[in-house]
Amino acid sequence: MTTLLPRLLVLWIWLLVAVLCTQFLTFTRSSDSIVLLAILLLAGTITIRVLRRRKHVTIQEWTDLPDAAYRQPVVLCCNASGLSDQEAVHVLPHGCFIHVADSSELQHSLRQLLLMRPDWGRQISVCLSISPQQQQDAAVLENELFALRWQIALLRRETRQSLPLLLNISVAGEMTQCAAPLWQVQLAGNPAQIWLDDNSPRGTSEWLQSGGSVAMQQQVLLNSLDAWARQHVLRVLTEAHSDVAAVIPAAYVLQLQPATPGACNDSLWCAWLRQHTTIRSAGTAANIAVILPDFILPLLPEGRGLTPRIRALRTAITAFAVAAVIALCAVAWNNQSLIHRIVFDLEHYNRIAMTDYAPKLAAVQVLREDASQLDNYARQGAPLRLSLGLYQGGHLHLPVLHAISTWIPEPKPKPAPKPKPQPTLVRLDAMSLFDSGKSELKTGSTKVLVNALVGIKAKPGWLIVVAGYTDDTGNPALNQRLSLKRAESVRDWMRDTGDVDESCFAVQGFGQSRPMASNDTAEGRAANRRVEISLVPQADACQAADAIPPSSQDGDGNHEEKE
Repeated sequence: MTTLLPRLLVLWIWLLVAVLCTQFLTFTRSSDSIVLLAILLLAGTITIRVLRRRKHVTIQEWTDLPDAAYRQPVVLCCNASGLSDQEAVHVLPHGCFIHVADSSELQHSLRQLLLMRPDWGRQISVCLSISPQQQQDAAVLENELFALRWQIALLRRETRQSLPLLLNISVAGEMTQCAAPLWQVQLAGNPAQIWLDDNSPRGTSEWLQSGGSVAMQQQVLLNSLDAWARQHVLRVLTEAHSDVAAVIPAAYVLQLQPATPGACNDSLWCAWLRQHTTIRSAGTAANIAVILPDFILPLLPEGRGLTPRIRALRTAITAFAVAAVIALCAVAWNNQSLIHRIVFDLEHYNRIAMTDYAPKLAAVQVLREDASQLDNYARQGAPLRLSLGLYQGGHLHLPVLHAISTWIPEPKPKPAPKPKPQPTLVRLDAMSLFDSGKSELKTGSTKVLVNALVGIKAKPGWLIVVAGYTDDTGNPALNQRLSLKRAESVRDWMRDTGDVDESCFAVQGFGQSRPMASNDTAEGRAANRRVEISLVPQADACQAADAIPPSSQDGDGNHEEKE
């Protein structure tokens, strides 16, 4: 139970840190895993170190401690020589005294006690018992008191408990003139009272009236003891210091005890008496048994600290509040980042000219991603890192969509103009159509003409040119007339066979003037003897009475060139 609350609290804090890092702080998806792994490693390292440190802590053996449900005052006594070393824990009906052998061990002892009994924080007090008759060096006493002051101030900050201080100053000897212990008790904010051994408190005036001259002498001794305590003890504990807070006693007890005779003439107390009073100490006890006033236990102020459960609960609530504030700040930051990013994308899109098609396309793609993201948030809800009632992206959705709608895509390139059709040309071998030196068609030439002239069709605006050629054999003039007559023969056959108007034709005879090959060989001369039929565009060609004007016809006609 002593370590369960801290472990649960540490687990709760690490859980809050993990939620903050993974859900609210802005990281990439890959870095989320890295951050979470780092948190787990850090938590494991801290836990291992704490566990190792706990293993090396030695637990004080207080076997007689009351159980954890004990709710009476618990007083840690420093320099309380009235308790023997064998009785480290002394349980009384109204409280419990725990002996701390050395005042320098107070810090360690209190930590061990709270580790064993964590619910005792409110009921713990510290008792400092001092006998001036056993103090011989003022500087040593001052150093011990200042060290104790530092420990108490540190423990109050560390445990967040009030840790009331009970200051018990005691002297003994024949000068006390008492057969039983006598205490003068002053609680904070209350007048001093005299407590006798019969446990009946009395006011100072009442005690002086009833006690006579002995009481008067004891009061003078108590006043001297009070002056010594203020000079050597209270001044060290309460004076202002820049580093250590003052420790004001909650209860101030001056004690007179009877004692067996002894010698202690070099003490601070004897020096004080010789310097400030006429009291002479005939003898004092060398080892004074400082009797702890158990009647003071019910009078001790109740501690104002927090129990470990309440402290852990407050710490958990505080951690949650801090995490909530960090989460809200992170959400606000993330929303501002979202707004700045989308506004920047819009401004970047608007700065690009619409005719700058490639950058404009890249900018509109970014806007489309923004619109898709905002649309998902509108449909499915914003993620935690943007929500908590602070989501501001909704009013940007319509401006983004409007900007996308203004985008004009790059126009498609105009189709390349169709190439002008080359003139359709049909070349016929003259020897397959005519006999040598003749211009009349052979009897079997019809099939050759039909197969060769399938692509030649009369169209308005197109002129069918029939040209005849010969080789260089014979007279050039005769060859020219022969080529013209052969062209006319082919023209007449096409006109009569295809029912084509004669205005669609043009006849030419070039003779031997335009050879295709050399006339020095038989193959060259055979190639030069030919008839060529081609289509040549001409606006007024082949115009019949009911023909459609060329401008309204489809432009898929072939453009021919002469060879």
